[in-house]
Amino acid sequence: MKSVSSQGTRWQTFLTDQPGFCRFAMFDRHGGASAEPFASFNTSYTVGDLRAAVAGNRKRVKDFLGVEFLLSARQIHGDRIFCLEKRPGEDYEVDGYDALLTDLPDVGIMIQHADCQAVMLFDPVCKVIGAVHCGWRGSAQDILGKTVKMMTDAYGSRPVDVLAAISPSLGPCCSEFINHNQELPPGFHSFMVRENHFDFWQITRVQLIESGLRSASITVSGICTACSTDYFSYRRAKRLGDDRTGRNCSVVALGQGYEKRTGRKKDADAADRRRQDNRPESRGAL
Repeated sequence: MKSVSSQGTRWQTFLTDQPGFCRFAMFDRHGGASAEPFASFNTSYTVGDLRAAVAGNRKRVKDFLGVEFLLSARQIHGDRIFCLEKRPGEDYEVDGYDALLTDLPDVGIMIQHADCQAVMLFDPVCKVIGAVHCGWRGSAQDILGKTVKMMTDAYGSRPVDVLAAISPSLGPCCSEFINHNQELPPGFHSFMVRENHFDFWQITRVQLIESGLRSASITVSGICTACSTDYFSYRRAKRLGDDRTGRNCSVVALGQGYEKRTGRKKDADAADRRRQDNRPESRGAL
């Protein structure tokens, strides 16, 4: 995995024989337009933030990664998977899904998270990407295994070819589940690192390996969102007495990016379209 810095933000590419064909970014909470308690790079419309601020932050995401559109979801901690087959004409948010797949270039698929994991997937052979919202409920439902299987069934991917990156999320230091006997499957109990604390980074790694991925193809950021104040954290906000907080975002996209693909800046193309739209209509007579 290669990291690149641009304007103070880091984005990454999977290390393949086609460098740059797939890139992803795991954004922190800085550099956006939102005010407290959502300061400042909140990307969720559903937490009480101003819609204009969220729209501005999402535009920054698109500009940074060079994508034309964002596909996101109103996530419900379930196991439903959405496959984007037709190129959208604008940003598109689907309701009730927690995993997104596509093989379309220059569409960023985005997960919103604050302690849950965002797992980015890339098959460099079939040129398919996935983004999965994976909290403890998603882990208990094996949403990762189901998503890898969908990549195989819908796009012909071989799990051994798939690469995965796990976002900043709740670390084993802070993953406390007092009611784990009722909430977590018995198979998770071997991942308890101390009393009532579980290593969900390792749970995800094992679930991906059991789905057919190679261990060497899985990268974990290793940043705990509850510990690091650079990220939104629901658990930290609740501990401090106010469970209102923003959502971090992680985005993955295929393709070279709009400017590299067209050789033009998107704003310039938009200006050309506006000028054309304002021209007098030309009519002919038969």
